[in-house]
Amino acid sequence: MSRQSSRDTAPEVAVRRLLHAEGLRYRVNVPVPGLPRRTIDIVFPKAKIAIFMDGCFWHGCPLHATQPKANAEWWRVKLDKNMARDQETTEHLRAAGWTVLRYWEHDVPDSVAEEVRATVLRQKSET
Repeated sequence: MSRQSSRDTAPEVAVRRLLHAEGLRYRVNVPVPGLPRRTIDIVFPKAKIAIFMDGCFWHGCPLHATQPKANAEWWRVKLDKNMARDQETTEHLRAAGWTVLRYWEHDVPDSVAEEVRATVLRQKSET
């Protein structure tokens, strides 16, 4: 598990490149305010937009998640905790007034970047 990249994954970098090419500026791997040991993948701090790029295996994608057969019970508990932590993080940020966008690693980067761009522009026009 220590060899699994938790940041700068290929889907995340692809989305960041598209956002940067569109002139949007953001921060990466920012700690979640008020929750220790958790980070937001892509953040627009002024607009209070948090973007998470979740891996299908680690975060329980309904389309692609798999269940390991070796040590199955341990993995089930581990993956369930990951999903519960994701939900808690989302609820915590929303309660603090943040817009939270979650995407799966298999989502098309162009579509993700377009949705993020639209959300950022909408937030900027509201302020």
